Amino acid sequence: YRMIWWPSEIPTLQYGRYTLRPPIDSDVTSIFEACQDPLIPRFTTVPANYTMAHALDFVQRVPASIELQRVIPFVIEFGVGDDQEFAGVISLHTISIENHRAEIGYWMHKPMRGKGIGTIATKMITDYGFDTLGFKRIEAAVDTDNTASQKLLSSAGYQREGILQQRVTRSNGDQIDMVMLAAINQSWKRLG
Repeated sequence: YRMIWWPSEIPTLQYGRYTLRPPIDSDVTSIFEACQDPLIPRFTTVPANYTMAHALDFVQRVPASIELQRVIPFVIEFGVGDDQEFAGVISLHTISIENHRAEIGYWMHKPMRGKGIGTIATKMITDYGFDTLGFKRIEAAVDTDNTASQKLLSSAGYQREGILQQRVTRSNGDQIDMVMLAAINQSWKRLG
């Protein structure tokens, strides 16, 4: 069987008007501004008091994340040519190379939500995870209250597997249940 292939750098993935590319220094302000939306820290691991230092750390951590095989982060852009708009961040993380498994995580910039951009970005990174990297399972743990994210993953082809009780501790100390969704390589419906 095939082992996971790990990239030495983050590629740029294109599909029509959708681009997934490595985070770069010029993204720091966009990331910081987007993360001021209280919905992002509510449903993700992004801190509630998100600062420019957090955004800078996220971008500057990329080379080490690749080298340590921890996470493959992308910036999502939407548009044509020079008219690309920052749409959010998406990554494969919580990697288990020996089990051919990764977890997908993302957040969308508020003005870019509800346009199908996150769904296409999810399909793009999942295709990459299966076809290029060789994962057999990509999973997502979503807050039970985050129906928008559950809907996004379902429309991207992820299957709901069940509820993981008391899976995550939120910043306010609440211990919450998460919905587990997953895509399996053999049954995955690819883009294009």
